[in-house]
Formats: sequence, structure tokens, C-alpha cells
Amino acid sequence: MSASALTAGVGSVDARACSNSGPIVNIPVVGPFLPRGGSPSGPQKPLPAYDSGGTKTVAWVTGPRSPNRTFGRFGITGTDLGVAWDNGRGETLLAFGDTFGNCLTGDQQWRHNALLRSTDSQLSDGLRLSGAGYVGQMFGALGFDGIEKTTIPTAGIALGGVQYVNYMSVRAWGPPSVWYTNYSATAVSSDNGRTWFTPQRTIRINAGVTAPLPAGWPSMRAGDANFQQSAYVKGAGPDAGWVYQYGTPNGRFGSAYLARFRAGDILDLDRYQYWTGSRWAASPDAARPVVRGPVTELSVSWSPYLQRYVMLDSPRGVLLRTAARPEGPWSPPRRVAPASLELYAPMMLPTSPALRGTGPELYFNASRWDDYNVLLVRTALRR
Repeated sequence: MSASALTAGVGSVDARACSNSGPIVNIPVVGPFLPRGGSPSGPQKPLPAYDSGGTKTVAWVTGPRSPNRTFGRFGITGTDLGVAWDNGRGETLLAFGDTFGNCLTGDQQWRHNALLRSTDSQLSDGLRLSGAGYVGQMFGALGFDGIEKTTIPTAGIALGGVQYVNYMSVRAWGPPSVWYTNYSATAVSSDNGRTWFTPQRTIRINAGVTAPLPAGWPSMRAGDANFQQSAYVKGAGPDAGWVYQYGTPNGRFGSAYLARFRAGDILDLDRYQYWTGSRWAASPDAARPVVRGPVTELSVSWSPYLQRYVMLDSPRGVLLRTAARPEGPWSPPRRVAPASLELYAPMMLPTSPALRGTGPELYFNASRWDDYNVLLVRTALRR
């Protein structure tokens, strides 16, 4: 999750990878689930053309080559993820990871994360972003490797008119597809994403041990290591009234675990329940996998079209699973995009027809490492 940026003027399509010659940005290795690892090669290339009849690349969402012209409008030439959720007001909010602007500046205009918006509900020709103006970061980090390198959003949800983003504090980038986190936490915004704060009691320390801490302090339980990255989904049918949080350990090699809570309890980890494989329990230490690893960055949604939950992740191509209940059993994965596209972090768009019950089309953001930008992909669900 690192860098691509501009070395030419505003509006240019010449986006080159940052050289990493400065003292701040340390470009990580992402492999091996991508055909090529190492630093992004840049410049941003034309959209990779792919159309299998069931899955199609639609358009760039970010980058100088995107229809959104994100450098001229937002000061963004390189970013990834695009975690998407409905803000409850007819707007899609999109949280991005490490974000870069102009490489000619000393800090390459590095932001640890960024938030963009869209009111576009017709995605067949791409995802149009709203607004303009230099986009600052949502929440900060120390920026020092080995202490706290960055803070990366992994999931977002709106509950009762308030926006919540789960994020991970990355201590350092490691070998291919490995990174090390200090903790995960939930940031809160009551002004539709303009400002954010993190209640200390939402922090899950990645210590691998269980230790009692005073009320209101961060959580330190061994099972918290399995909730360093997340995906949120609201329950439907018999699961209505619950919010579900899927968790994975830091990196791309762990299994997926499941917690649930009532909407009003999102900030109270003591009221979360965890799936043990047969029942719900009060401690994350009791959680057992609902999907065996390797599970990468994932997104989960309820599809009224399928009347099932849908899960996307991306080890060696984008994989799709379905289940009647959040805890599964989940279907065997179906590959909907090949490894040759070099996509990671597939994040479903809430305005997709398949998620509104109006058709089989499921749209998702996906990131490409070489271009270090996000593109929109369409696939068709099968009943």
C-alpha cells in the first residue's frame, strides 16, 4: 500500500512512481499474490482491458488517466483500496489507503489515508467522484517505520447517521504480503466524514496475549490479533438488527473470523459476540475461522438479488463466495477475475444493482500495484 505520483504539470497523464529517494516514504513489497512484487513501476497505464462475458474492467476511478482527473481535482496521483459504503444520505463514501500527490515535493504529498465521495448510481460507464479541492488525510500516524508507519482504512459503515471506519495502525511493512500492526481501531465522524476521532476503548492491541485492562482502556486479548483488518455488513432476514464484522490478522495469509454487535454498541467491544464454529461467545479468544486462509483484504455485502451474503477477496485473482448466513457455511470460491489482471482489495460498491436487488451486476473497486491506482470492475452474480 504505497506510492505513485505526478512528475509533470496539473492535468498531465504522466504519473510516475515515486523514487523513494526521500526520507519519508518507504515503498513496501506487496507480492506474492500479485504476479510482480516490489515497487510500483508507473507511469499509470491505460485501463487494462478485460471482458470475459461475466466480468469486465470498466474505468479507472483514480489517477491522472482516470475520468475523475484526481490530481487536478484532489491532488491525488496514486492511491489504493477505495473501501466503499452508503453514508445513509444518498452518498457513497470511499476511504483510500496511502495517498500521494506530486513527487517533486519533499514529502511527495503523502497522506496516510484519504476520503472521497460519490453520488453516482449509474456505474456502467464508471464511478464519478463528487467535489473538488485538495484532499487531506482522515486521521494521522507518526510516519516512522518500526513505530507507526501509517494508518490504513479497512472497513466503513454508517449507523444512525454517524460514520465509522475501522483502520489498522501499521508498524512496519515486512516480506511479501506481510505487514505488522500495532492495533486496529474504529474512527468516528459525526459530520459526514469531514473530521474523525478514535475512542480509545475501540482499540484492539495486536499483542497476541490476553491481559485485563481498566474499563475504557484499549482491549488486549489474544483474539484481537484476528481483527486487525475488517469488513462490515448489516444483517438481513433472520440476522436483521445485528451488524457483523469480519476480521483477519495483519497481512494476507490469515483466516477470516466473525463478530457481531447491535448498532448502538459499535464502540463497546465488551458487547461484541464472536462465532466459535457452533455458537456465539463473549471473547475474541473463542473465535474460530469462518473462512480458512489465505484471506486477503475483503469486502462483504448482502445481495437482495441472490438473497445471500457475498464475499470478495483476492488471492491469485478475485474470488467470490456466497452464504445464506454471515457465519456460513461459505461456498467454495469462484474466480471472477484472473490473477493476470494483478488486482487486489476488491471493495464492493453499495449502489450495485446486485446489492439493491435490481439486477445481477456487482461493481467493485480494485487496486493495481504497478499503476498504484483504483479501477472499477463489473461482474455478474449467478443465481
